[in-house]
Amino acid sequence: MSIDRIKTKQVALKTPTGFLAFGFGSGLAPVAPGTFGTLAALPLYLLMAPLHWSIYLSLTVTAFFLGIYLCERASHHLGVHDHGGIVWDEFVGLWITLFLVPNEWPWLLAGFLLFRFFDIVKPFPIKWLDKKVKGGFGIMIDDVIAGLFAWIILMVIVRFF
Repeated sequence: MSIDRIKTKQVALKTPTGFLAFGFGSGLAPVAPGTFGTLAALPLYLLMAPLHWSIYLSLTVTAFFLGIYLCERASHHLGVHDHGGIVWDEFVGLWITLFLVPNEWPWLLAGFLLFRFFDIVKPFPIKWLDKKVKGGFGIMIDDVIAGLFAWIILMVIVRFF
């Protein structure tokens, strides 16, 4: 095992900020850590979904600001900006995507797929933000915008179908 992998595991599993930034370890997946991180966000979403929309929104906004700190610290410990295993941004992006969406599996699947699409393809301004904005805020903001794009599409579908 390389020193980089050992260091990544140490940060992800032995520091509180790393453990959260790496999505409780889901970001350590050897392939597609962003997808695994998004999947790991679903159980927490299911706990949040029954809450009043204002509490859900408050938790999501709080998670965004917490994520700026978590992602910045984890990046600092690893010496790498936006390490692929840092997936707290995927958590928040998915929670934005699923805000006020019916809590039924077809909607969850659609939200998951739409969010992953925008997070991977990164249409403007997502790609621009991803390249230009640094630090914890930079790590978080592209997934927030991807989540907003996915949410808007889901809301249109919910409204008309």
